[in-house]
Amino acid sequence: MELALPVLFLLIVLFVVVGLTKTIKIVPQARAGIVERFGKYRTTLTAGLSVVVPFVDRVRYTIDLREQVVSFPPQPVITEDNLVVSIDTVIYFQVTNAVGATYEIANYIQGTEQLTTTTLRNIIGGMTLERTLTSREDINRALRGVLDEATGKWGLRVNRVELKGIDPPPSIKDSMEKQMRADRDKRAVILTAEGHRQSAILTAEGDKQAAILSAEGARESTILRAQADRESAILHAQGEGQAIQTVFQAIHDGSPDQSLLAYQYLQMLPKIAEGDANKVWIVPSEIGDALKGLGSTMSQMSGIPTESEGPRTRVDMGSSTPEISTGVTPSSLQDAHEQVAAAIASAQEAAQPERPGATGGMDTGPDSGATRAGDVAEQQVTPPQPDPPVDPPVRREDDTTAG
Repeated sequence: MELALPVLFLLIVLFVVVGLTKTIKIVPQARAGIVERFGKYRTTLTAGLSVVVPFVDRVRYTIDLREQVVSFPPQPVITEDNLVVSIDTVIYFQVTNAVGATYEIANYIQGTEQLTTTTLRNIIGGMTLERTLTSREDINRALRGVLDEATGKWGLRVNRVELKGIDPPPSIKDSMEKQMRADRDKRAVILTAEGHRQSAILTAEGDKQAAILSAEGARESTILRAQADRESAILHAQGEGQAIQTVFQAIHDGSPDQSLLAYQYLQMLPKIAEGDANKVWIVPSEIGDALKGLGSTMSQMSGIPTESEGPRTRVDMGSSTPEISTGVTPSSLQDAHEQVAAAIASAQEAAQPERPGATGGMDTGPDSGATRAGDVAEQQVTPPQPDPPVDPPVRREDDTTAG
């Protein structure tokens, strides 16, 4: 009897613990519990602590309400052009009605897989291989619409359907790669030809511009060179005129005599002796007489005064700096040549002695009728008669004729 009381107490405690366990149910977050009473659906438990009747009510299923991702293995599908391709899909779905997912279908995942396979075959069967490979978005949209409508009564909502891979047969893959390679080669050739064409056009445009610039440069260079030659010729002509006038004025201002001419003659002797062929020179003893004769002869030459005639009238030589205008015309060149010719004629007339018959004698006085520089240019110029040749005072040893 004493042992019966503790055993009974333990049985009561055990019954209470089991009863509490059967009464209190804890449902995790994002889960739903399906409660059955005597095998019949009674209620759905939400997340948290719930109390049920022990030994009468029982939580039969716990449904996950979160979005689930299921990947189905590749399925063979025949296209419209009778090519077999393997397509594997991924489905994103969520249980929205735990009672429907429990009692409307035995296995909603397997049902979704089979529905996806049949729907995919219907969709791909109306497309060619090329359209199948390029219309993934259209296939996903059509497949999702069919699955969402079919699985609605199961308490499911299909959120997204994706085709993970579309694998055509190896032979078709090889042909597609060849076609793609040929197409890329064609585009590469076209682009290369376009590049060559653009390059040729740009090169031709560059050559054209270069030729135009070269022609313009050559034209300007020729014009500038012609202007430089013209101005150089003008300066040369004016320089010669100034030189003639300067020499002419210097001769008249210096009044050269016999001694100067003899000195000039002696200065010319070394130049005559220059050269490799002139080995031996014989200087005659009559060199002094020859010089005297030469001096007397040269003193009688035209243009050399015999005595001082007093101050002479200077010839107006004009400006010493030649003026060159940028726009020189042919008339200005002709005027320059005429001025040079007039200066040369004036010098020749001034160097020519006056004839007694023409002027009635020469008067050396200050008020005489001596020829002025301005009047000489208007008189008739008679070229001087050549003087008799004078024997050279020096001869070379290898000469064959006597001097």
